[in-house]
Amino acid sequence: MTIEDDFVARLRAEGEKRYHDRHPFHVKMHAGELSREQIQAWVRNRFYYQTRIPIKDAIILSKSEDPAFRRRWMRRIVDHDGAQDGEGGLAQWLRLAKGVGLDVEEVKSLRGVLPGVRFACDAYVTLVRERPLLEAVASSLTEFFSPDIMSRRIAAWEKHYPWVDGETLAYFRGRVTRAKEDSREAVDYVLAHATTPELRERCIDALITKTQILWALLDAVSLAHPGRPDAGAKE
Repeated sequence: MTIEDDFVARLRAEGEKRYHDRHPFHVKMHAGELSREQIQAWVRNRFYYQTRIPIKDAIILSKSEDPAFRRRWMRRIVDHDGAQDGEGGLAQWLRLAKGVGLDVEEVKSLRGVLPGVRFACDAYVTLVRERPLLEAVASSLTEFFSPDIMSRRIAAWEKHYPWVDGETLAYFRGRVTRAKEDSREAVDYVLAHATTPELRERCIDALITKTQILWALLDAVSLAHPGRPDAGAKE
């Protein structure tokens, strides 16, 4: 096994054992054990995380002196913000919010976002702002695991939450392909620039920190919305 192969294997192993699909809230989501109120709370709060993604990507852009890198990374901002109003991941998430029965304008206002969720998501922006470009890019490698969780989430929601408008799951479907492309691009960059043991360790640390941020987001939602013992997927 080459140094590069070993490095990628460590990134995958460290990220996989800490990824938020192992969080009890996500386990319950995929098992069909969340109530309507819990699903709505997750969608409402997770939107704040979605709004931070193009901001952190803009910060990453600002750190690079390489026009080719900036052109490639700029696609991520367009993926979320859209080329025009009504397009992109943020617009798709708002359609999801409508599909689970939320008021779209209320979700957009961010008034209902939990303080713990704000703190966790803002910590991601701070991580990207304060770390060097290499580590900021490495923190995005949670996308290694995103295609799998998105595929399982689509299947779980279609099976367990029939009250959700299935047409509004477009964000999840789109991320299956885009996350594969984004993670491949990011890992290529990390492999090319993490040329010393110290740099590789700092990249692993950035990835671990990102998984902790995602975990903290779910902690906040699950603590504020524990659900009822008799609540079920078909509420």
